[in-house]
Amino acid sequence: MEFKPHGYQKHAVRHLIEKPAAALFLDMGLGKTAITLTALNTLMFDYFEVSKPLIVAPKRVAESTWDREAEKWDHLKHLRFSKILGTQRQRLKALDADADVYVINRENVEWLVTHYGRKWPFDMLIIDELSSFKSSASRRFRALKKVRPLIKRVVGLTGTPAPNGLIDLWPQIYLLDRGERLGQTITGYRTRYFIPGRRRDHIVFEWIPVSEEAIYKKISDICISMKAADWLEMPERIDRTVKVTLPAKAKAAYKQLEREYLLPFSDGDITASTAAVLTGKLLQLANGAVYDEDSKVREIHDAKLEALADVIEAANGRPVLVFYTYRHDLERIRRRFTVRTLDSPKDIDDWNAGRIPILLTHPASAGHGLNLQAGGNIIVWFGLPHSLELYEQANARLHRQGQKNKVIIHHLVTEQTIDENVMRALARKSMTQNDLMRAVKARLEEMKR
Repeated sequence: MEFKPHGYQKHAVRHLIEKPAAALFLDMGLGKTAITLTALNTLMFDYFEVSKPLIVAPKRVAESTWDREAEKWDHLKHLRFSKILGTQRQRLKALDADADVYVINRENVEWLVTHYGRKWPFDMLIIDELSSFKSSASRRFRALKKVRPLIKRVVGLTGTPAPNGLIDLWPQIYLLDRGERLGQTITGYRTRYFIPGRRRDHIVFEWIPVSEEAIYKKISDICISMKAADWLEMPERIDRTVKVTLPAKAKAAYKQLEREYLLPFSDGDITASTAAVLTGKLLQLANGAVYDEDSKVREIHDAKLEALADVIEAANGRPVLVFYTYRHDLERIRRRFTVRTLDSPKDIDDWNAGRIPILLTHPASAGHGLNLQAGGNIIVWFGLPHSLELYEQANARLHRQGQKNKVIIHHLVTEQTIDENVMRALARKSMTQNDLMRAVKARLEEMKR
């Protein structure tokens, strides 16, 4: 198929070619994979500036997305991919393969850096879902930081650059420019641009930016942002909150756990040693079941299962994509309904062919790079994630270009529980991220120039 890029895609390709360190904060569905491969192809075979590129991606994306995208387009079909996946023996064999592009899942980044050390061979690094490197304490970030001086070109791709606030930006931008714009350390970045918010003793739980505009200005030369709604004919999206009422007994159990950090049973208790653990236990209980101190599942109520049944019945045979949070959610839903889980490329094909009435998956498994819009238009959140990145990426599996129907997103929210807090938190995080996206947004006038 011939690649006929839109104006914004041409602009993004030029950006990646002209900037040795560059980021695309592109909404889902804008074609950042095709854009990046087009720029890479030009740098390799027209400009001869790149000889051995490495793509770091989520596992499922590394397995099938990048090479499939290249196969779609006439100008990219010649690219040969080697996937550094599987056992160590399989990974070593993939490294020795004669290929144009090498792809690895992010969980194996540390292994790859240790394997090569100072003999790092890759002169271009493409990080698919740059926001997965948002923690400066993570081993994957530290690994890439070691070899960053050995890499000539770096591209970062994400639709959610600040999933939990602007404090997340420093590690991502550091991997691009080695601290040139936001500073050499996370401590310096916090000191320069933030003040402490919520805290207990010496522990700060929240950092409040002093000047968001100053941060945006610093990174605007290497980061461009585009929202799908500005460039594509996006399907209408309807967000619906389905209120779930706890039965009296379950409500009493919830209040007791919330108040006492303890819910006793004759053969094992549900306990929470800290506020963070308590938060997780309360979220589980709101869904209907909780792990006790022996990791045994304690089923408390079926209120959310009943709400899910109502949504499925109202769908009247139309396919439904259900996102769950905990393993016991998965098992309880499986017992109640006839479902398929998203485990393989065949599941994706069957869903898009309309052969799966209810598809069940965790947002972390389906959050990146999967096109599921052909299979349905109804989403149900059985449990809500804290991560705005997971939430938005998961919704974008159906709410993207090519979707022919309104996308209806049902949120099962248990009343007077922590579910309501999570919904409000997701809304607040979305506001911060949208501010960032607007601040570094590519303007049509720039494209014309």
